[in-house]
Amino acid sequence: MPAVFRPAAFVKSVSRLACSAGLVLGLAAPAHAECGGDFPTFLRGIKTEALKKGHSSDTLNRFLANARQDGKVIASDRKQGVFQLDFTSFSKRLISDARTQKGRALAKQHAAIFSRAERDYGVPRGVLLAFWAFETDYGSFQGDFNTLNALLTLSHDCRRPELFRPQVFAALELFEKGDFDPVQTKGAWAGEIGMVQMLPRDILENGVDGDGDGHVSLKTSPADALLSGAKMLRALGWTPGQPWLQEVTVPATMDWSLSGTDKPQPTAHWARLGVKPRSGSLPNLPASLILPQGHQGPAFLAYPNFSVYFEWNQSFTYVLTAAEFANRLVGTPAFRPNSPEPGLKGDDLKALQQKLARRGHDVGKIDGILGAGTRAAVQREQARLGLPADGWPTKALLSKL
Repeated sequence: MPAVFRPAAFVKSVSRLACSAGLVLGLAAPAHAECGGDFPTFLRGIKTEALKKGHSSDTLNRFLANARQDGKVIASDRKQGVFQLDFTSFSKRLISDARTQKGRALAKQHAAIFSRAERDYGVPRGVLLAFWAFETDYGSFQGDFNTLNALLTLSHDCRRPELFRPQVFAALELFEKGDFDPVQTKGAWAGEIGMVQMLPRDILENGVDGDGDGHVSLKTSPADALLSGAKMLRALGWTPGQPWLQEVTVPATMDWSLSGTDKPQPTAHWARLGVKPRSGSLPNLPASLILPQGHQGPAFLAYPNFSVYFEWNQSFTYVLTAAEFANRLVGTPAFRPNSPEPGLKGDDLKALQQKLARRGHDVGKIDGILGAGTRAAVQREQARLGLPADGWPTKALLSKL
């Protein structure tokens, strides 16, 4: 059984909370939130705020009756990280034949649900199936952390209380609707619930009672989970009828500095430069040339819908793999891995980040992770040094620096 993707739970949470506090959640995060100190005192503060919001004391007593801190949540938060595997290796780990076959079988089993998602929200079945697969292995593992205690623990912790405290009150609203059990509801360590792992506020904003039973049950109802996920993707900006990712071939004479998610061009421009689709034709849309493992590795054009993936999850490797799997599930051939030059990782990548930082580049934390800041810095230094400016860190670049 392929591994369930869970390491980026918080990456996803930050995307939907911090990056879209007004757009997606419909509210602004407070500049300061009460946190830290004695936990019982903190809980009293939560209760006081909830009373001011109009919730009854009896409801709050029942909601918070078994509330406690969860040290495992903090441990997971402190050790969470983005993967250091390259795209080809990561995709091979997550996209197995068994997972693909099961996804196609579920597409047939729940054909009516997927057709409704496409009709009502314009989100293709492959996209939903890929998230369903990677988040919980089609619902088979949805997390075993008590959701309320996870949210309270992260709200009490003073690293990001403004992100998690609103989710506590969202869970309270779900409790009042009969869609949240403070004792039984479990999910990811960062508070996400159900088959496609949605936060309480997202459920309030985008939850769909797909099976018509009067409740939004993302843990037990595929209809509720998939339609809620589709509605949220549409709210995040998904455009119906448009592609998201397309594998291409690129001429060896390409100006590699044109690659990157931040450099979209009309597909007609890419065609004039010799970029060709591996299958099908190029749509009339803006697109970014993506070289996840440099100019010798696989190449893709990413369309506007691809950017919506980053509202779901901030990891480039996860996003690209999910988008590739979505294509695969609807019959697109697997991408060609080609023969990329080995990239740096671990201590070598940290050494490169240190060199880049000393040259004035903002690479963020020196962590051995190839994030957007590191890729951009690599590309600038490659161009300066006369190397192929594809954003892929290699030993040649490390040596020249």
